[in-house]
Amino acid sequence: MARRQMVYGINDTPPFFITLLSGAQHVLTLFGSTTLVPLIFGPAMGMDALQIASLISCVYFGMGVATLIQTSKKLGSGLPIVQGSSFSFIPSVMTVIALYKAGGPEQVMQYMGGGLIAGGIILSIIGYSRIAGVIRKVITPVVIGPVIMAIGFSLAGTAVQGNAANYWPASLGVVVLIFLFSLVLKNKYINIFAILLAIVITYCVCLFCSLKGIFTPEHPAYINLASVGEAAWIRDFRTVIFPWGAPKFSLMAIAAMLAGFFATMIESIGDYHSVSYASGVDDPDSETISRGLGAEGMCCALSGVFGSVGTTSYTENIGLIGLTGVASRVVVRTGAVILILMSFVGKLSALIATMPSPIIGGAYIALFGTIGAMGIQVLMRADMSSQRNILIIGFAFLMALGLPGWIEANQSLFMNEAQSQLAHTLGGMVWAVLKTPMAVAGICAAVCDSLIPGTDEERGINVKPRGI
Repeated sequence: MARRQMVYGINDTPPFFITLLSGAQHVLTLFGSTTLVPLIFGPAMGMDALQIASLISCVYFGMGVATLIQTSKKLGSGLPIVQGSSFSFIPSVMTVIALYKAGGPEQVMQYMGGGLIAGGIILSIIGYSRIAGVIRKVITPVVIGPVIMAIGFSLAGTAVQGNAANYWPASLGVVVLIFLFSLVLKNKYINIFAILLAIVITYCVCLFCSLKGIFTPEHPAYINLASVGEAAWIRDFRTVIFPWGAPKFSLMAIAAMLAGFFATMIESIGDYHSVSYASGVDDPDSETISRGLGAEGMCCALSGVFGSVGTTSYTENIGLIGLTGVASRVVVRTGAVILILMSFVGKLSALIATMPSPIIGGAYIALFGTIGAMGIQVLMRADMSSQRNILIIGFAFLMALGLPGWIEANQSLFMNEAQSQLAHTLGGMVWAVLKTPMAVAGICAAVCDSLIPGTDEERGINVKPRGI
């Protein structure tokens, strides 16, 4: 199987108009997940509508800055990889919310900020000190493949049940248009903007139906523009640094957040390989991975300063590169700048926030499936005729899909009131890690791959994907 021919490679600079629209396409792709995370945290903390809107603006700003740092060849990996709000931190943050919710949402954000700053510094040290090079020797294609597969396929519920199933005609319309624009029509520019065109066209149809009364306000695909008129034009620039107050540090909050950092580290190492493959370049070396993890730590610490949430590499946008063939670093950085500008333009953010969930779900169906398939591509580096690898990969992937649900349903086995504070903290860390599919896949595969004898060629070390 040959790699997709790149329309624009990592170091290419497309024409301005293409760069701008391609950057906007990255923003639209990450919008759903980046916005969904604060929409989950805000109500859980007891935030009102204005506070949630402020949190979303903080997240947009933090993610834009993080992406600029990560795509820097000096500070970060230099890969065309977007940084966004991480689902892997959700269990950790929910633990912090349960601990400090009584003090109000500002107090929760202060403790979460403290956890992000402390954990980010630790991850940054691991990365920039080159310790990640040692970790890389353990994380082979046999480990990375199941992690990436778990990332993509475990999000099926988010794509289908959480979004697409709300109104299938709209979501399937997006999927059909994506296939049409990216695979059927043989036009370079249409192929590049496949996701953007599919989303815009479907959005316009839903808006037309809403304005004509075909969709009522109760309809899942209904678009209400009233919030756009009510939104302020410009966000107060003084709210950028510590918008929720000075951070607070506690052992419990830091320990809870470290569980999220562990999961995102495994996820990100796999993403660096995946985005390299999708971009048509060689595997990332130890230096690239070290800078990438160091940058992620720095970005998370800065997120704590900006009043944002934890950040990690975004697999959705890796899928976008695979679909469009546009891997330009300049395009991704342009998207980051757009995201930063959006954080200060209230009406623009409000307009994007009117995107119906079925449209987002349709885009996710195409993107998450592509991500999962990229995990299979990574496994092509290993010897898949080996019974050893088949057993390890099958075991790791099955556990990734099956164990987290059981772990979440049996939280009392890890945390209960009879435990000491230390045992409760450690149990909470284990619980948060084991309910994360990609962490489970990485742990199971890494342990088995390290302990069970196998040759370098069998494990896929320094081996190119077969057929390339």
